[in-house]
Amino acid sequence: MVKVRHEHDYIPAFGTDRLLPYYDAVTRLMGARRVHRRLVELARTPAGAQVLDIGCGTGNLTILARRAQPDAEFTGSDPDPLALARATRKAEGLGIRFERGYAQRLPYPDGSFDLVFSALMLHHLDGDTRAGAIREVRRVLRPGGLLHLADIHGPDPELFAGAGFTEHSRVGRLRAVFGAVEFFRARA
Repeated sequence: MVKVRHEHDYIPAFGTDRLLPYYDAVTRLMGARRVHRRLVELARTPAGAQVLDIGCGTGNLTILARRAQPDAEFTGSDPDPLALARATRKAEGLGIRFERGYAQRLPYPDGSFDLVFSALMLHHLDGDTRAGAIREVRRVLRPGGLLHLADIHGPDPELFAGAGFTEHSRVGRLRAVFGAVEFFRARA
């Protein structure tokens, strides 16, 4: 595997800012849209919910979820300002907030959200950062709130228990070009 060097403290799309213009087309061809649709179906976002998408990138999942439930409030969070700028342009008029933030240091008060999404992001984080991200998700969820997560090489179930989730389970799996994607749900 070739490592791409970058000057950021996060991993930009495809490892470099220069490839961001191709991100949506390539991920669509690889099956990310199918993963996003399934995650939105599983979550069944209720009307009035406060929803956070961590690692939202260019906003594809956030936009899809908003269109599926226009009566909820959506926030997309990502450390990449270039991806967030693209997401903001794509979501114009949809009332979605896109804000810069790191999954392991979410800039939101405790208990701010009813539902948190994460799609195809967690596997990019090392073990300690991944655990920190799951703890942060638990912190920003209201009691009874849900995390709906899709990723390749699903997270170790101990991450959920260690972060204080009361329930956690694998709720689905599908094959994509880049491998098997597992879907998880965890309750705060």
